[in-house]
Amino acid sequence: MGTYLNPTNTAFKKALSSEIYIDKSMLIAYTNKVINSEHQNICISRPRRFGKSMAANMLTAYYSCGCDSKKIFQNLKISDCSDYEKHLNQYNVIHINMQRFLNRSESIQNMIKTLEKKIIRDFQKTGTDPSYLEDGLAFALEDIYADTGEQFVFIIDEWDCVFRVKQSNSEEQKIYLDFLRDLLKDQPYVALAYMTGILPIKKYGEHSALNMFDEYSMTNQGCLAEFTGFTEEEVNCLCDQYGMPFDVTKKWYDGYDLNGMSVYNPRSVVKAMTERTYDNYWTKTESYEAVKTYIEMNYDGLRNTLIELIAGERKQIDTTTFVNDMVTFKIQDDVLTLLIHLGYLGFDFNTKEVFIPNHEIRQQFISTVRVLGWNDVIHSIQLSNQLLEATLQMNEEKSCRYCGTDS
Repeated sequence: MGTYLNPTNTAFKKALSSEIYIDKSMLIAYTNKVINSEHQNICISRPRRFGKSMAANMLTAYYSCGCDSKKIFQNLKISDCSDYEKHLNQYNVIHINMQRFLNRSESIQNMIKTLEKKIIRDFQKTGTDPSYLEDGLAFALEDIYADTGEQFVFIIDEWDCVFRVKQSNSEEQKIYLDFLRDLLKDQPYVALAYMTGILPIKKYGEHSALNMFDEYSMTNQGCLAEFTGFTEEEVNCLCDQYGMPFDVTKKWYDGYDLNGMSVYNPRSVVKAMTERTYDNYWTKTESYEAVKTYIEMNYDGLRNTLIELIAGERKQIDTTTFVNDMVTFKIQDDVLTLLIHLGYLGFDFNTKEVFIPNHEIRQQFISTVRVLGWNDVIHSIQLSNQLLEATLQMNEEKSCRYCGTDS
């Protein structure tokens, strides 16, 4: 139907027609469980290319009354659930990619104005009583619900783009948070709100205004860990299907420890399987500057910590001091926490330890410090690799030499 109101299932169909599609439809079982409850507001944060948009498109295809998705879901896992048909295509869905609106706007005020205009235009196409649409989006939805009882499912992708693009503009950030709060908080017309982004919800004094959301991030994905990336079982099946060695795949792309579940980088696994070659696929889609900038800061002795991490060590950190933006750093742990959310570091929730998750990411760090001219770091890494190799070969003479001790 509309572009933003009750869209079709076209985007999710494209995912289903891909050469590799991993069925993550049981995420819907969770959203069905919490719909119209105190846990109906969900904020998912994870790195780029970790399937956020695919999940958003799947939820849109499932809930939107603007399409008939029975055929495309009938062979997916969710179809075996008892309440599968109860919610299938039964809701008005408003699906927004905030990044697209921000890219085309001069200011947050202009972005919000354009967003409301486009959604109201979609309402007009459905023949909605014009009197509902005179006073802005939130008032329109309130009036529609009051008169008809109709509720809405909100799917908001790239919700945090404002905090990434306008990193230092606190005033526009507040305007944006106030808009979301007014639209979503304590509104009876909201049946479900599902937001995705890279950063968790901004901690902003009284403007921690979206505190009604249950958050699932790379520091704690909770019960949704299996939907964050590919699980070990899923990757094992792909390796069998494509004739690729599982142990090598694990070395390259595993390492995101989410509440005890081993999660693989989905972008990289798909590329490795389809290309039949192991390479740094995910890091090529990310900005090199994103890592370089924070490493160059050497904030609070960050350089020495990175040397230890590159050498394979772990470091215990406190992630609670991070205020969920890209500019406010008080201690080294804040920078390391940001790198966790960006996907460059892994985090063990149980031990509170940070680490470099896999070979792909480790190679990116090594390339970065080489460009920065950290020759002593490169030398330490080389010695570490040589020592490891000598140890595996049980070569006592070489091991002692690399350790700097006599045999």
